[in-house]
Amino acid sequence: MHTTTTQALATHDDGGKLLLRAVLAILILFHGVSKLIGGIDPIVGMVTKAGLPAVFAYGVYIGEVVAPLLILVGVFTRAAALVVAINMVVALLLAHTSQFFTMGATGGWALELQGMYLGGALAVALLGAGRYSLGGIHGRYN
Repeated sequence: MHTTTTQALATHDDGGKLLLRAVLAILILFHGVSKLIGGIDPIVGMVTKAGLPAVFAYGVYIGEVVAPLLILVGVFTRAAALVVAINMVVALLLAHTSQFFTMGATGGWALELQGMYLGGALAVALLGAGRYSLGGIHGRYN
């Protein structure tokens, strides 16, 4: 009886991990696809304005295209989630510092979306991919 209950809970946990991974990856991918289609000129501008080399702007493709795809399929999930988290910290510092202590028009924190992306990425990095992934539950980085 106890083993069946434990197995059922593990299955639900893995389903939750899959849902979290999928939502995070798909929503971040929308940002990445937008940059693939429209280019990264605004990002280059922000990076150079901050005194960094323009080539750093191309890291957005890793953080918003490559890493979310890895998270979605469940390969190198923890590392990819850390890349997304770092990408979000950089985005917060480059584009959103003026909004840290402001409220949005609807009463929530102005950076709630970015906060959820960062928190979700950190949660995936801590939880791993789970059973429903290409890397499998025992994958080294999953």
